[in-house]
Amino acid sequence: MKFLSAVAFIAPVQAGLRFPCSTLTFQRLDPVVEPGSNPSAHVHHIVGGNAFNSSMTGDVSTRATCTTCQMSEDFSNYWTAVLYFKHPTNGSYHRVPVLPVQPLLGGSNGAEGGLTVYYTQFDLIKDNLKQNAPIKTFQPGFRMTVGSPTASSRPHTGLRYQCLTGNNRGPETPDFPTKPCSGGIFATQHFPACWDGKNLDSPDHQSHMYNTIQSDGFTNAPACPSSHPVRTPQVTYETTWDTSKFNSMWPSGAPNPFVWSFEGTSGFGTHADYMFGWKGDALQRAMDKSECRYDGCGSITKQAMATANKCTVKDMVGEETVGWLSKLPGSEGNVAWYYPYWKLAPPLYKLN
Repeated sequence: MKFLSAVAFIAPVQAGLRFPCSTLTFQRLDPVVEPGSNPSAHVHHIVGGNAFNSSMTGDVSTRATCTTCQMSEDFSNYWTAVLYFKHPTNGSYHRVPVLPVQPLLGGSNGAEGGLTVYYTQFDLIKDNLKQNAPIKTFQPGFRMTVGSPTASSRPHTGLRYQCLTGNNRGPETPDFPTKPCSGGIFATQHFPACWDGKNLDSPDHQSHMYNTIQSDGFTNAPACPSSHPVRTPQVTYETTWDTSKFNSMWPSGAPNPFVWSFEGTSGFGTHADYMFGWKGDALQRAMDKSECRYDGCGSITKQAMATANKCTVKDMVGEETVGWLSKLPGSEGNVAWYYPYWKLAPPLYKLN
């Protein structure tokens, strides 16, 4: 799949990293929200380092031996809920495949499924590439989430969908597309980029971060507040869900038949998790480059995606998540996760 008119989607200032990560696994595990639980409440699509498991603390980069990401020093883990098609007639479910997000200028990057990750440098840009604050990268043990499966109205800024038709992306919307998309559904999740500088986590996995962006997409952000004074890279995920093969089963005029893996019939519940795992100061070196243009920033070694695609983890849950299913995996226990999910949070992790 190739997308033309890519210029329309390039950030106002192209400063930062942009790279593909192939799929690592689809499993019902969540070491941020439900640490130690096997299985967790719903299925996730996970990419990144092979240290991923149900309980992750400390510096995960020291335990990973490979990564599905193009940046060879990035052993972080990135995951989202999984999109399923719910058959309008018999109510059965089928997991929607993931397509690799193509580079902005077209062509294949060799990824298998997965998602594209951004680490964006800019905050308040006053003069060309002049930044208002230095970028400080995350510390070992850092984790965060964005969005909430309980959201029932307009979601967090930057959590959006686009309907892919032919060679074009449609406008960004806060909810699922209301008609079939011939090229699939494109989902984007932007994380906040202001940190309190103390906590590597918080009870809701979000309060240690703060978002100053009021509009959607890749936009220049106002300065961080005194409560969260540290400017970090803005982390963003992009995923292409290949819904095209289910379009013939979507009756004309019928409601959207796609749901998230927590039985989220509304797109407002889209959310994502992040676990930092870069090796040493690799990410900081990249963010210190003022002329970084969505590449390796001249300081990070890229691995061939053919190598990245070989990175795997074992099936730790042992359940079927593909094919036609009578119910979603974990559906009988989902309520215990998302209401109130923050009661399952781990203790706060603070810098020494």
